[in-house]
Amino acid sequence: MSATIFLVSDMTCGHCEKTLRGALADVLPDASVSIDLATHKLTVTGDAATAEAAIRDAGYSPERVG
Repeated sequence: MSATIFLVSDMTCGHCEKTLRGALADVLPDASVSIDLATHKLTVTGDAATAEAAIRDAGYSPERVG
């Protein structure tokens, strides 16, 4: 399964991380999610469009970087 990297500049704290992990788990339950708060990068496996929509629906502004 390929991974997609998003830059989520408005993801700034542990609450943001928990919110995004939950949102992604709802739509991509088998996805692997890795979050680096220091660089604002979120890496997720699975369908990139579904992941991006879930991030936006959670109130964040993802930018696909890889």
